[in-house]
Amino acid sequence: MNIGDFWRPGVVAATVLLVGPMLAAGFCPESVGRLGQCLPRTVRVVGPVLLCLPYALTATAFGIFRWGWLAVYALLPMGIALLLEQERDEDGEQHGNWRDFVVLLALGLAVDLRWLEPAWPRGLAALGKILLLDAGIFGFLVVRRLEGVGFDLRLTLRDLRRGLGEYFLYALIAVPLGLWLGFLHVHAILPSSLRAVGAFVFTFLFIAIPEELFFRGWVQNLLERRMGRTRALLLAAAVFGLAHWNKQTLSFNWRYVVMAAIAGVSYGRAWRAQRRVGASAITHASVDATWSLWLR
Repeated sequence: MNIGDFWRPGVVAATVLLVGPMLAAGFCPESVGRLGQCLPRTVRVVGPVLLCLPYALTATAFGIFRWGWLAVYALLPMGIALLLEQERDEDGEQHGNWRDFVVLLALGLAVDLRWLEPAWPRGLAALGKILLLDAGIFGFLVVRRLEGVGFDLRLTLRDLRRGLGEYFLYALIAVPLGLWLGFLHVHAILPSSLRAVGAFVFTFLFIAIPEELFFRGWVQNLLERRMGRTRALLLAAAVFGLAHWNKQTLSFNWRYVVMAAIAGVSYGRAWRAQRRVGASAITHASVDATWSLWLR
């Protein structure tokens, strides 16, 4: 794909429609809570059908539009909203129930197994992942009104201290272990500062925030209500590790799973210290940027 393809009007419009809600929810969390209270039930359930529009715009721009995929991206977000609307009515104390975990399983498998990627032009499958994230944000934060998620991207010094603290603690374990396993390889040439900053910002926005919101704000948060803090931390980290089983290989990449699971403990600790996704996203982005620039 040429770089000019990313600037097609349909792609630009779709990107704004997808990234805008994610950032709005992260920088205006109080407004998200009020939105859930003021929207009528019908709008809360049917409204997510509009998430099919970014798919329609992108697919049309590349001439690959299919009605079947449009139906998937219209019905899936609406189904998520319906399940979580029912869950809100039946689980007012927010202990977490089967509907929560069905939604998480559907979102997680769709991304990890790349079920929906054929709908998107080559190189733009990330838009599909953000679409699913938006469906989850609307479902859990607006419809379900799940508490304790900590999706607040107005970063503080405490976020920075906690995030970087967990990053350095993880590095003390991961670097020698990764080198011993043959997973890490030290680069002889250091990248420029501009490239390093760019890698961190990109990773923070498009990898760390979505994954930390999912695995810590939703998965670990809900597991804590069922099994307590420590077991929830370890189980969420294990699930996070297993989600990387097929990365960079066609077979089971056990080294990646081990390294990611250990990282998941550090990310989970950063999140639960203040229950803030921003803190764990700092740890996550720092780890990924360091790995991609110096140790891959």
